[in-house]
Amino acid sequence: MEQIKNYFIRMFKKILVQLKHLQGTPYSIAAGFACGVAISFTPFIGFHLILAAVTAWIIRGNIVSSAIGTLIGNPWTFPFIWISVLSTGHFFLGDFASPDKVNFLKTFESTGKALITLDFTKFGHDVWPIFFPMLIGCIPYYIISWFVSFKLIKITLDKIAQRRSKLKEKKR
Repeated sequence: MEQIKNYFIRMFKKILVQLKHLQGTPYSIAAGFACGVAISFTPFIGFHLILAAVTAWIIRGNIVSSAIGTLIGNPWTFPFIWISVLSTGHFFLGDFASPDKVNFLKTFESTGKALITLDFTKFGHDVWPIFFPMLIGCIPYYIISWFVSFKLIKITLDKIAQRRSKLKEKKR
């Protein structure tokens, strides 16, 4: 348990190092990062960077920090995210199917084939029964992860900005 805690602390520190060197206000950097984190919980695999950039741009967030935020969704975290989001979606829809029976790789393969061939019948048959519950299930994760990550990063960047201004004052 201690190793997992240390891993997340190291990861948070690495992210902060990247974020504090970006141009922008603490709000814009935190908002962009939060957009990236939140988008990672959506089932739009392959479009996370674009969607994070668009949502960050809409709310005047930093687009580069939105790309950094999407790193929360990665090969190590996606299986947990997908199962959680799918389970939540099934719960909200009143269907208590077990998500461990879903073959995500087959679903992504079917999605790619359906999109490339514009075969909406295949999409509706193979993909929609998994995509729709994930789309519904991602909503609470999206909202919560946006606010939590925004608040954490904003508070931390504000403290860093305060320290920098105090150091500048001391140097004068």
